[in-house]
Amino acid sequence: MSYENKILQMKKLLKKNNTQQMIEKEPFIKPDVPIYAGKWQDAGLQMIENDFGVVFLLEKHYPLDYKHGAIYLGELYDAFEKWQQTQNPHPISLMDASNLVFYDTETTGLKGVGTHIFLNGLLEESANGFTLKQYVLADPSNEVAFLFESKFWQGKKTIITYNGKSFDWPQLQTRWTLNKKELPPLKEHDQLDLLHGSKRIWKNDIARMKLTQVEEEKLGFTRLDDVPGYLAPIIYLDAVKSGQPEALLKVLQHNEWDLLSLLTLYVQATNLLCENIAEESATTYTNIGKWYADLKEIDRSEELLQQVTSQYTSEEAANAYYYLGFQLKRQKNYIEARKSFQQALPYLKGRQQITAHIELAKIFEHREKNYEFAIEMTNQAWKLVTESSLWTKEFKALRLADLQKRKNRLERKK
Repeated sequence: MSYENKILQMKKLLKKNNTQQMIEKEPFIKPDVPIYAGKWQDAGLQMIENDFGVVFLLEKHYPLDYKHGAIYLGELYDAFEKWQQTQNPHPISLMDASNLVFYDTETTGLKGVGTHIFLNGLLEESANGFTLKQYVLADPSNEVAFLFESKFWQGKKTIITYNGKSFDWPQLQTRWTLNKKELPPLKEHDQLDLLHGSKRIWKNDIARMKLTQVEEEKLGFTRLDDVPGYLAPIIYLDAVKSGQPEALLKVLQHNEWDLLSLLTLYVQATNLLCENIAEESATTYTNIGKWYADLKEIDRSEELLQQVTSQYTSEEAANAYYYLGFQLKRQKNYIEARKSFQQALPYLKGRQQITAHIELAKIFEHREKNYEFAIEMTNQAWKLVTESSLWTKEFKALRLADLQKRKNRLERKK
């Protein structure tokens, strides 16, 4: 390449860099205050102005003796004390409310860069209780002001949500990234998603894991005159278009209930995880026992499962007997393991029923040398696998081949 061409290329590159720097240095233009600001303030929303525009805020304080459903908000501190006293570490354990934020959003859609968060709801500890702060997006041009006011760029917090790891927080990260030129960097915060914990505790006990369903069945709270979540985006957009905030306040109430239920859900989950069996179902306590087993907290797991088998009927406690059988087997307590599987067997279904037959066949063969019973259990498992629609044809063939090997071996030993 000639010297002249090199000079021309360098000039083009320099011009491109200068243009890019001019774009990057383009000053932020603060948006105008919406013409409906006065109406929103008259409805009880406070207007906050910062360097990037305006945001509206509804703030409420709740004393410790405020009761949401069946639970007082102050019981959160009892929950912390229970975690401090327990010897069993757990993913949802918290020791105090410092830097703790219960967080929930309302958005204009479910995904995509065109989806805005229009309501950031935060419930935090304050003097003699808790304070709810609901930040409302004035309009899309004021998004930077709205995000900045959430203070998620300050300090490290523990964020408690319901499906927040999959939805609320990724949405916030997306909006932050799109406005990162003006905003301070978003901090990395600890996340605690109570949807996952609720699934572990109430699997097969609650038909649907919607927060409203959990409220009604487990928290003693029923919503009256609630706005359905799918209407929230329409109501917000209409409020911005018309300037009338009355319907929007109902969306804020929906968000308020979400946040209060998050706090009481945390309390209820802690009570179930830390206390002895009380008024919940055998299914719930069996789920908790299995959760502790998955966390390698075997002593706590076995304690709970044993309580289930002693306090509920065999039918209600079938799953507890089933999981207890595996724990007893690992402890080489084969006689009690066999009894536990046998107690569970009449009430099990599907994979568990097949697995229990196979486990009993193993114990009868290798520990009790009772080959007749081992063959009987193997034949029952064979029949169940043959009739089952749980697996593909190929996988079913593999299971049957394994059972045939076991049966052939037992026939030779008999």
